[in-house]
Amino acid sequence: MTKSAVALKTIPVSEEEEPPSSNMTQKEAKEEEPPSTGFASRRNRLFRHVSASDWNDWKWHFRNRITSVKELSRFISLSDKEQSQLKLVTAKYPLAITPYYLSLIDLDNPNDPIRKQAIPSFEEISMGTMGMEDPLEEKRDSVVPGLVHRYPDRVLMVLTDICPMLCRHCTRKREWHNGGWVRNDTEIKAMLDYIRHNPVVRDVIISGGDPLTLSTERLENIIARIRAIPHVEIIRIGTRFPVVLPQRIDTDLCNMLSKYGPIWLNTHFNHFNEITRESALACDRLVRAGVPVNNQCVLLRGINDTVETQMNLGQWLLKSKVRPYYLFQCDEVQGTEHLHTPVETGIKIMEGLRGHTSGLAIPTYVIDLPFGGGKVPLQANYVVAQNEGELILKNYQGRLFRFRNPSSTTTETELKTDGSMVVETNQNLEKVPVPVVRR
Repeated sequence: MTKSAVALKTIPVSEEEEPPSSNMTQKEAKEEEPPSTGFASRRNRLFRHVSASDWNDWKWHFRNRITSVKELSRFISLSDKEQSQLKLVTAKYPLAITPYYLSLIDLDNPNDPIRKQAIPSFEEISMGTMGMEDPLEEKRDSVVPGLVHRYPDRVLMVLTDICPMLCRHCTRKREWHNGGWVRNDTEIKAMLDYIRHNPVVRDVIISGGDPLTLSTERLENIIARIRAIPHVEIIRIGTRFPVVLPQRIDTDLCNMLSKYGPIWLNTHFNHFNEITRESALACDRLVRAGVPVNNQCVLLRGINDTVETQMNLGQWLLKSKVRPYYLFQCDEVQGTEHLHTPVETGIKIMEGLRGHTSGLAIPTYVIDLPFGGGKVPLQANYVVAQNEGELILKNYQGRLFRFRNPSSTTTETELKTDGSMVVETNQNLEKVPVPVVRR
């Protein structure tokens, strides 16, 4: 049960711009309304004393994040035992939730999928011996502090460990106990020098923490210097701001990004309830600025581990101009074991999506291998049998089809009157009848 609203300090900013869909009819607006339910009413219950100008100011949200169990208990009813347990958790894995994201949570539902991503669980320490601190071996692959060079043609720049929200499934959870840090000018210069002297690098990924916690001016300083390197073709930004604090995606940021394209932005919606009018507008602003938006989702137990949830998420992302990109198996990070699903769950989800929704709405399911092994894609097996001349394939309905497998050594073919094909090869002149797949 939620507590009464809490008055918070204010600082004025300009009003939010009019959404591009403001001229829709009432019926169209209802059909296009994002799926997050109860957001407006919860905002009014929890933050009714907050002015519209403050609510639209991302810096206000950042300053007023909920960062302690005591603060959290002002909004959510927690027993003494729960408070004691959460204090033990946050001593190791801190807590930070923006007022905006807190308003997405059904605070009366302990199994709410948004709640599970934001509010600590005692299982983070009760199962904390499982997993690794740095399963992807990012420290090992760092060529200079903060710059990971694992794949041949791309590098990862980790500019800060500061985030607007501390997601309970975070891959870099190990950094939380180090306090908030931002790479200094000397460290940034070392990263840029490495990129400049390695012409094989064509793709630079800016990450964190969340790099959009940096001011737009400081971010531009870094991006402009990356763009000045001739062999860098694309810049990518990894950020969860469109999801947890979409007010950050303002006109100044979008205008700045538009000057240094091609820039691609990868964000991180895990559930369709995270898609609100505000988050959809943020994505719309980015796209209008020439910044395509992709989504990297993490498969999480009890949050998005069903076909129905992933299908709704993919379809709503496309309606919000966001392309589903990856569905990650949760990394083997300490403090996240309670959120892991069996790999079979992910494969069944992929099988349940294929053929039942647009191909555009289907992400690639991947495991980012431990020890720096890189990403490996997984999908359902549609090949039932295979020999030299043909494959037996299963389609999305479970029906079986024969498909001729052309040989690279085929020299002559002959079409028989019954519609089958006689194939002769240099290696084997034995005639093998293969049914023709007609379209």
